[in-house]
Amino acid sequence: MKKSTLTLATFITAVLITSCTSSEKKVENAKEEAVEAAVNLNNANEEYMADMETYRKATNEKIEANNNSIAEFKKRIENEKKEAKADYTKRIDELEKKNSDIKKKMDDYKSDGKANWEAFKAEFGRDMDELGEAIRSFGEKKNK
Repeated sequence: MKKSTLTLATFITAVLITSCTSSEKKVENAKEEAVEAAVNLNNANEEYMADMETYRKATNEKIEANNNSIAEFKKRIENEKKEAKADYTKRIDELEKKNSDIKKKMDDYKSDGKANWEAFKAEFGRDMDELGEAIRSFGEKKNK
């Protein structure tokens, strides 16, 4: 009986020591995972902010190119007949307003999470493409 009691006590002590070590290991693993998750989140945020900055720069370049095209259109219509000039001026003013509105939309966008950024970028890209096509189309009509 003494031998089985001693064996049982040894077994219980071994289990307790093992379970304590296991708990300590679990806590340590959880801490490491939390640190890793924080690093991954930080990296994702940095990538998101870098993407926003790159996209803003590219967009601003396109908006500036649109401004240059519009200014060129204005110069080219100076010698047009009065009726044609009025029509061209109206269309140029519309393009100029759209370009200004799209710039304001980009300037007003505040970082609102990656999912919202992706949705904004998709919609904004469509708007930019439509404006670019309208400017190209106007230039082609004007050249004819």
